[in-house]
Amino acid sequence: MNIFVTGASGWIGSAVTDELLANGYSVTGLARSDASAAALEAKGVTAHRGSLDNPASLAVAAEAADAVIHLAFNHDFDHYDVAGRTERTVVSAMLEALEGSDKAFLFASGAAGATPGRAATEDDPLPAHGPDSMRGGAENLALSYADNGVRPVALRFPIVHGRDGDPGFVAYLAQVARKQGVSGYIGDGSSRWASVDRRDAARAVRLALEKAPAGFRVHAVAEEGIPTREIAEALGKRLDLPVRSISPDDAPAHFGWMAMMFGLDGATSAEITRKTLGWDPTGPTLMEDIAVGAYDA
Repeated sequence: MNIFVTGASGWIGSAVTDELLANGYSVTGLARSDASAAALEAKGVTAHRGSLDNPASLAVAAEAADAVIHLAFNHDFDHYDVAGRTERTVVSAMLEALEGSDKAFLFASGAAGATPGRAATEDDPLPAHGPDSMRGGAENLALSYADNGVRPVALRFPIVHGRDGDPGFVAYLAQVARKQGVSGYIGDGSSRWASVDRRDAARAVRLALEKAPAGFRVHAVAEEGIPTREIAEALGKRLDLPVRSISPDDAPAHFGWMAMMFGLDGATSAEITRKTLGWDPTGPTLMEDIAVGAYDA
């Protein structure tokens, strides 16, 4: 069974690609450069040269595959509206290519975010609709194709951490802490971040490919909600920096684009995902990764 994976060279996508190969799948991976193509081919992946700016090419690769796992996204937070419209165009092109085929279309989606009084669940829909909404409203668009002969499955990822050069949100927080000379949290630090080890996330994606029904929302979450103050304290201890509360008014100047995300409560449950997929995360916790120096560099 051949799986077309966009973002196959990325932080999550490379782990998903390895997970698929280890379980007997063949993979065609989107490669934007010669270096990415060579790295994919070195591990036995067929490279498909292209980018998110050429959705027609992605549609061709999607149609030729037995299933699609779409993980690529342009994380340009200075032009997030443009990234969202691009995402909708790309998702639309691949869905149209798959229409009537009954093939699986798994795609990275936005996090649901906490609902007042409880953690978000897989049953909570995203409020994003239309090309100008978060990630172009791609989740609601894709899930609507369950009635059009496609098996769409939304992949909702929390903070995905690891010890192999994580380029993401926690690495950014560590960078800010070193630059500011203090490991900060916003307000009282009670906002929570859900998290998962990168390899656990990859296994959840593979199990979703095999087991998730059409229209299912996967929560690849190992830790439901870690208070941001505890994250700041762990980084401060590891980096030997003082820990301090940053007022909401001062947060944009201190954290930059991360201020909004670090101040939001993102507690997320994965109970339905675990039962449906038989998924049991076993990897290190975020605190364990921080403690062993995963974010020192």
